[in-house]
Amino acid sequence: MTSKPITIEVFHAADVTVVEGVLIGDPISFADELVLDDVYALAGSAKAQKLAVLAEDDGLRLAAGAQNALHLDCCLTLMAPDGSSHDMLVLVEESGGMVCGIYVMPLGDLTAPQPYRLVGIARQTATRRFAEAAVGSFARGTRITMGDGQMRAVDTLAPGDLVLTRDAGKQPLRLVTQSTLRATGRFAPVVITKGALHNDADLVLRPDHRLFVYQRADLLGAGRAEVLVKAIQLVDDVQVVRRVGGFIDYFQLVFDDHHIIYAEGIAAESYLVDATSRHALPQGTSPHRHRPHMDYDVQDSLIDAQTAASLLRRASTA
Repeated sequence: MTSKPITIEVFHAADVTVVEGVLIGDPISFADELVLDDVYALAGSAKAQKLAVLAEDDGLRLAAGAQNALHLDCCLTLMAPDGSSHDMLVLVEESGGMVCGIYVMPLGDLTAPQPYRLVGIARQTATRRFAEAAVGSFARGTRITMGDGQMRAVDTLAPGDLVLTRDAGKQPLRLVTQSTLRATGRFAPVVITKGALHNDADLVLRPDHRLFVYQRADLLGAGRAEVLVKAIQLVDDVQVVRRVGGFIDYFQLVFDDHHIIYAEGIAAESYLVDATSRHALPQGTSPHRHRPHMDYDVQDSLIDAQTAASLLRRASTA
């Protein structure tokens, strides 16, 4: 099963070099070439690059150009001067068995020119950490509408609980998983504030988590009534904002199929199990079959973040 492209933010390896230690001047590289306790810093001129990536059953590849393979080499843990830890993934681009690029994907912020000491190298966890970083999920405390109409906090749910879905009625949960990420950079949660989409309370979720909106009038110009929009597409810094700082617990609700459920009264997707995300789940978890609503994504070109939330609120009641 091939997933739709996902966009990740990376730095070129040459932008992150050793400033103190054994390999002074060398860029960050494969796990086998790194030395613990070396100190790295991000170049002040470095700019994050966006890569569109396809996840397939046999691994990752770039979605553009020659669609070269992208190998997850390792997950690194670095320590800042204040003692805080920061993780990053090392990704290696390959073509014809030859390395043609090395990238680092910070799982949080990487601030220049602050020094970071390399304190951990993990080869086995890179695929799982990438999967955790690539999918949407709900923040602790988010209230989910259950099959009996009650609303329960996502962190109190368990396999077997019946959840109300938009198209399939009551459906049992198969898995409830949790991941904790630093709430900075692209992982800082999005807050859909009370009333922004007719919600009775704030909805806090991952930036890439998709919300389902039924437009009674196509004010968005999508050409269809049903649309899926990512939370990050709605950020206007007024009704929809980012919450930055500290750590955040995200919870994933997994069903036998991908469903539209209700979180704080807003229709939102459940966890999509695909070639990427299944690596964050127990071994043997099968990818979800394709369902029609998976094709309702709204392109960024149709979204004006400054007006999108208000527009969709009106569109759903027009």
